[in-house]
Amino acid sequence: MITIDAQGKTLGRVASAAARVLLGKHKASFAKHLVVGEEVTIINAAQVAISGAKKQDKKYVRYSGYPGGQKIENYAMLVGRRGEAEALRRAVLGMLPKNRLQAKRIKLLTIKK
Repeated sequence: MITIDAQGKTLGRVASAAARVLLGKHKASFAKHLVVGEEVTIINAAQVAISGAKKQDKKYVRYSGYPGGQKIENYAMLVGRRGEAEALRRAVLGMLPKNRLQAKRIKLLTIKK
């Protein structure tokens, strides 16, 4: 189990470090078709640094599949609704490969405030 402290670090740097461990790229036994990563715990997610005007400019898009069902919210709205942990989880999820192992790998991630 690996612990990453997010205090004072940028969102992308923390997410890429977590994604690397979840994929298992830090191990000699890395295989892209297997889940060889370790459990990752990110602590102090509430103190993650956001640079510039990204609190207002960074957009998160979701789509229900129905006409007019596209919803767009910025970082500040997402954090207000779900917390900093959700923004960090989405950043890590976006860095994992989009395949059948993505769900198994993201379950190894734990985020604590």
